[in-house]
Amino acid sequence: MKAELIGRKELIDTMVRVLKPLTFVEALWEGGAASWKRVDEWSDIDMYVVCDDEHVENVFDTIEKAVTSLSQIDLKFRMPEPAWHGASQVFLRLKDTSPFLFLDIAVMKRSAKEKFLQYGIHGKPLVHFDKTGVVKDDPVEPAEYLKQIETRLEALKATFELFQVLVLKEINRGNDMEALSYYLGYVFRPLVEVLRIKHCPWHYRFFTTYVYYEMPQEVVERLHPLYFIGDVKALRECREKAEIWFWETVNSIVLDDLKKSIFERG
Repeated sequence: MKAELIGRKELIDTMVRVLKPLTFVEALWEGGAASWKRVDEWSDIDMYVVCDDEHVENVFDTIEKAVTSLSQIDLKFRMPEPAWHGASQVFLRLKDTSPFLFLDIAVMKRSAKEKFLQYGIHGKPLVHFDKTGVVKDDPVEPAEYLKQIETRLEALKATFELFQVLVLKEINRGNDMEALSYYLGYVFRPLVEVLRIKHCPWHYRFFTTYVYYEMPQEVVERLHPLYFIGDVKALRECREKAEIWFWETVNSIVLDDLKKSIFERG
């Protein structure tokens, strides 16, 4: 008989049990799907730990020892440091779990300024314990964020216009795969970004992440055929449609409405 797979609750309970008693660990919480209340059978476990600066490796060792008491580690990847986000991070997949239920563990030093606690951007964390009150909203200043978006919008307008030829020249050369890569990076991606600025500005940098939850259904339906392209003829047509939609969206963004949306959410 096949052994029953280890579930989400057992993994989380195990980490809480071994980390909470440690004096050098301050807090443990979940982000990702849990922070947006969207956990389902395909969700991984995004776990954040805050500890004393000199005990990062102790935290990783403790977690690894605890989860291997449940199951053998099937895959492990430690993010090379310094990582872009400033935290220390490891990915673990256990042999006796669903492959979807891998552990994504970020360990942050107590002294770290960035702890991904901007609720408006990262969602409200699911806290498992917090000994010192470290888990609290670190809100983004709305005026600063608005200025950031305005600057990004100007850059998008300039680069979108400039880089259309990257797609066209590779189509003309018969380099279809290169043309598609340029299309996704310099046509489709900036289109999604300006659509996000219009419809969900707090996540304007998230590309396609959460589009099915945050974008209007008609926008998602219109994006689909611009992403799933079958051949170079369709690619040329999609580039033209995306270009038209990009400028329609840019010209429809009203800064006063954008400001109102950001300040109300902030």
